[in-house]
Amino acid sequence: MSAKASQSAAATTARVPRQRTAPVVAGGHTASAPPPIRAGVFLLSAQFPGQGHAEALDRAVSSALAAEEAGLDSVWLAEHHFVPYGVCPNAATLAALLLGRTQRIRIGTAVSVLPTQHPVALGEQAALLHLTSGGRFTLGVGRGGPWIDLDVFGTGLDAYESGFAESLELLLRWLRSSRVSADGPRYRFPEVAVVPMAGEQPLPLPAPGGRRGPEYAGARATGGRVTGGPPVMVACTSLSSVRLAAEQGVPMLLGMHSGDEDKAAMVAAYRTAAREAGRGQEEIERIEAEHMAAGVVQVEDTGAEARRVLLKSMPGWFSHGLAAHRTVDGRERRMRDPREYTELLCALHAVGTPQLCADRLAVTAERTGVRRFALMVEGSGDRESTLRNVERLGSEVLPLLV
Repeated sequence: MSAKASQSAAATTARVPRQRTAPVVAGGHTASAPPPIRAGVFLLSAQFPGQGHAEALDRAVSSALAAEEAGLDSVWLAEHHFVPYGVCPNAATLAALLLGRTQRIRIGTAVSVLPTQHPVALGEQAALLHLTSGGRFTLGVGRGGPWIDLDVFGTGLDAYESGFAESLELLLRWLRSSRVSADGPRYRFPEVAVVPMAGEQPLPLPAPGGRRGPEYAGARATGGRVTGGPPVMVACTSLSSVRLAAEQGVPMLLGMHSGDEDKAAMVAAYRTAAREAGRGQEEIERIEAEHMAAGVVQVEDTGAEARRVLLKSMPGWFSHGLAAHRTVDGRERRMRDPREYTELLCALHAVGTPQLCADRLAVTAERTGVRRFALMVEGSGDRESTLRNVERLGSEVLPLLV
C-alpha cells in the first residue's frame, strides 16, 4: 500500500465510532468489558543530524522522567550498536538508570538483542532489575538483524540465523528456575545455581526517607521451578517468531511498520500456534492481554501541523541513521525511501490532534485486540518539543482512551 493510500485509509478508520459499552452476546448476557488501553513511550535515543550522542541520550532520559510525571503506563528502550539511528547500546543498562530515578512507571527493553549477548548474562541483569525495582522491569527481546554487531561481539551470523530459539529457551529457563544446565548446540554448561533468583518476591520500594513500610516481610524464595520473575515479551516480525513466542507462552511486541490488518493476522496466528502448543483458552487470553504494538505519536493542534513536524525531521534521521547499518557478511540490503516511510508512519499512527490520536489508538485496539502501545515520542528531534509531546499524550490523549 502506498503512503498516500495508507493515509487515506487511516483517516477513514479514525472516524469510526468507538465502542464504549460492553457488547451483548448470545443468550442476552453482557460480555466483560475489554481491559483499558495502556500507552507508554518508546525511546530510541535517536541522534538526529547535527546532534551529539549526549544530547540524544539526555532527551531520552528526560522523556522517560516526563512520562512518569504525565501519568503514562510505561517506558520502552531500544538498543543499537554503531549507528546514529539510536545511540543506546544496552537497553538494560539505561533501564537500570531510569528505574533508579522513578518510583511508579514500568521500564522495559524494546528490545534487548539476544543474538549479540549471552542469555544467562541477560537473565542475571533482568533478575537484578526485577528484584531491586519493586517488580517494575519488563524484558523485551528480539532477534535483531544480520548486522556487523555479530562480528564485533563474536557471536557470529549463526546466532542470528538459527540460534535465537535456543537462546530464548535458555533465557526463559534461567528466569523461571532455581538451577539451570544447558546441553544445546550453542550453549553447554553443567548445572549451576541461579543467583539472584528472579522468582523471589521483589522488595517493595522504600518510602521517602529510605524506610520500608510495615507491610514488608522480606523476600520469599521458592525452590525448584518458579512462576515469578520479570515479564518477558518477544519482538515478532515474521510467522516463525510468532510461533516461537506462542510455544514459549510469552506475548508479542509488534513493529511500527505494520498496519492493523497485519497486526490482526499475527494475533490470529499466535492464537493458533498457542492452541497447537497445548495452551488453554484462559491462558491464551491472559497472554494476549499483554501483546503490545509499537507506534508513533505526535500531538499537535492540527493534523497538518503534526505531519509537518515529523516530515521536517524524520526523513533526515532515517537517511542519517538507517544508512549507517552494515551487514555482517556484506549482503545487499534495501533501505526504504525516508520520506515515503515517514508519510506511511504518519498515516498509520497517532499523529494529529488529541482526539485523532485517541481515535487511532482505539481503532487499532478494536481491530487487532492489542491494547498496549509503545509510542515513539521523539520524532521531532527537539528536546523541548519531545517533552511537550509526552505531556500532551498524558494530559490530552490519555483521558480520551477507554
